[in-house]
Amino acid sequence: MLSGMISRRSSVLAAVAAVLSLVLTACGGSEAENAADRPRSQPIEGGKELAAIWPLTGKPATSETPERPVLVTKVDNTSSSQPQVGLDKADLITEEMVEGGVTRLAVFYYSQLPRQAGPVRSMRATDIGIVKPAHGVLVGSGAARQTIARLKNTKVPFFTESGPGYYREGGRSAPYNLMVNLPKLAKAVSEKAKVPASYLPWGAESDFSGGQPAKTFDAVFSPRHTTKWRYQGGQYKNLNSYAAAGKEFKPDSVLVVRVKQGDAGYLDPAGSKVPESIYEGSGEIMLFHKGEVVRGTWQKKHRQTPIKLRTKAGPLKVPAGNVWIELVPTKKDGGNVRIER
Repeated sequence: MLSGMISRRSSVLAAVAAVLSLVLTACGGSEAENAADRPRSQPIEGGKELAAIWPLTGKPATSETPERPVLVTKVDNTSSSQPQVGLDKADLITEEMVEGGVTRLAVFYYSQLPRQAGPVRSMRATDIGIVKPAHGVLVGSGAARQTIARLKNTKVPFFTESGPGYYREGGRSAPYNLMVNLPKLAKAVSEKAKVPASYLPWGAESDFSGGQPAKTFDAVFSPRHTTKWRYQGGQYKNLNSYAAAGKEFKPDSVLVVRVKQGDAGYLDPAGSKVPESIYEGSGEIMLFHKGEVVRGTWQKKHRQTPIKLRTKAGPLKVPAGNVWIELVPTKKDGGNVRIER
């Protein structure tokens, strides 16, 4: 009887080994080869597993994921910010409208971390929907008390000017001289490292098809600000970037998300209403890639959930790469997108 038990146990072990062998073969190599190409395990939504791709770019992850969460730095986006620092090291950037009709950038750092970034500016309620899906830590100069309360209520961790790594840079005028040493700040992050789910529905180049020509386009946020784009050299170029030459963020794709504008519930020092982009619900999108544009719709069930994209043909995937997301107000709220073929 003991011999029979041993035989059955041996059979089970052999079956398990066979299944593992098939899985490894399907992955395209031996266990040792695949282990060398994959990052070390980190906590991720849905359990403990290896990250096959970088969640903010969709690119293959062949190195260890960082021992920290995603850092999202708020950077000024007016002429006073020149030169913006650290944009070229970002994985992804989201542009949002703030009071006065100007915009601000939420710059995502995960796969790499520059020594400094800035000029760092204040946080907004819009940032909740931007940061939550990445389980990110928000890096800003501060915020209105109403915004601070909402960030705390929604459990968005953040740093302000009193935090480690912040400094004022000579040669710049306040408030546009606040910079941050991100490696120094990263050492002070108490939140456990967590690999987030894919920030966008990533796909391959072959998934992008059926687009119409769109070599240049304007993302119109307000009468005071328009972000201009041109496709050249295989990437989109921001024609009115405030980054130093050669240090711009060069996205492979630009995703325009049309969002409704709400009222954040308070006024800025100049007496202007502070808007809030409602980054949940649904609306229209335009995905610009390889000099073409595909139109569709977006859905975001809650602020903390990743965005889903669709066309009339079905789910829309974003080709893996660096992406700039434009949260452009709806037509009703004064936004517009002008495309030149």
